[in-house]
Amino acid sequence: MAKMQANQMRAGMVIEFEGARYTILKQNIMIPGKGAAVIQVEMRNVKSGAKKDQRWRTADTVERLMTEDKEFTYSYADEDNLVLMDPSTYEQTIVPKDILGDRLPFLQENMTVNVKLIEGEPVSMDLPETIVLEVIEADPVVKGQTASSSYKPAVMSNGVKVMVPPFITAGEKIVVKTADGTYYERAK
Repeated sequence: MAKMQANQMRAGMVIEFEGARYTILKQNIMIPGKGAAVIQVEMRNVKSGAKKDQRWRTADTVERLMTEDKEFTYSYADEDNLVLMDPSTYEQTIVPKDILGDRLPFLQENMTVNVKLIEGEPVSMDLPETIVLEVIEADPVVKGQTASSSYKPAVMSNGVKVMVPPFITAGEKIVVKTADGTYYERAK
């Protein structure tokens, strides 16, 4: 364990808080008009899966747990779990689906994922930074709309809605950031 300032917390890190292990899902530093800045953190209990919102002053310290990173290949999902395969030993590991939270729809078959382990127990999972998805449905271009002014909603092949520039049409492949589900660029 190592101490760190609360403002250094990032999504995917694992901390110890009130005697339990938590995975950081989201963090947001809020600077009020008056007073000290605070960090708002959404985290998930590793054991129970319960989500919790917590606020710290940015100068507070928290216990960060050291994790071991290991790469796995995603095989398939069964009910509430994901089945991952170790590419070197072909052993299967089962992790709960909610380890990914909002990023679950971006998980694709045979995708290489990075799993953070504490004492051999999976506590967090990272997807590749970007993935390529096909646009299934997109609104038609409205004449007079400029590309810089507005984005339009589009439905991806995984069912997720992404805001895309007006020139993107159904059937095109685009690159989407897995961290927040935003449009990055057209697929090359």
